[in-house]
Amino acid sequence: MRNIKLVLTYDGTDFSGWQVQPDCPTIQGTLASAIGRITGEKVLPQGSGRTDAGVHALAQVAGFLTESPIPAENFVKALNDILPPSIRVLEASEAAPEFHARKSARAKTYRYRIYRGPVCPPFLARYVWHYPYPLDEPAMQRAAELIVGEHDFTSFAAVDPERHCDEEAPSNVRKIFESQWERTGDELTYTVRGNGFLHHMVRNLVGTFVLVGRGTLKPDDITRILQARDRSAAGATAPASGLFLVQVEY
Repeated sequence: MRNIKLVLTYDGTDFSGWQVQPDCPTIQGTLASAIGRITGEKVLPQGSGRTDAGVHALAQVAGFLTESPIPAENFVKALNDILPPSIRVLEASEAAPEFHARKSARAKTYRYRIYRGPVCPPFLARYVWHYPYPLDEPAMQRAAELIVGEHDFTSFAAVDPERHCDEEAPSNVRKIFESQWERTGDELTYTVRGNGFLHHMVRNLVGTFVLVGRGTLKPDDITRILQARDRSAAGATAPASGLFLVQVEY
């Protein structure tokens, strides 16, 4: 049995997230079907995390077990010939038997894009949150810096019964290594790197930082919200369209 590691990029707009669901197009389900057509096996590739409906990935990592003798590198062309254009395999390689796309991950980086111009170009609309209203961007940066370090992120986790984005353990404690906003032209981009993320965590952070930008909250309120460990203390969930999984580190 061989362990194959894939690096994928995808436009998540037309998919119901990563995780396979009955009667819904998903990244995992579409990929599993393509692998099955090539190998003749029934496989369910495991991703580094379960991106939500509408969320994109620049470098999602997935792995699957196969008895197929096909050289690992050949899976790139073979899968891309079958997969829809919205999903592309960038790399395929043989991984160690103990490698697991989710459990072996040490850090992940997400990026969230907000388009600040008055009119959003139609070719960007699927990949940004269009927010042309006034924002105190320096205040948002000060707020973002306050989540760096190890914290309980219960206030920023989805309250629905879905499991954690990238692990089954019940703890909501995560360590954030980087959290910052950057303005480039008409785009305001949030980059966050951490050892793991909860369901909706990045989008809930962005929604809360926007409240800081609007003046509804002060930057220092982020510390209070973290300590509350209560989802209702934080802001609304930002739209999925602006979120990208950028990198997974092992």
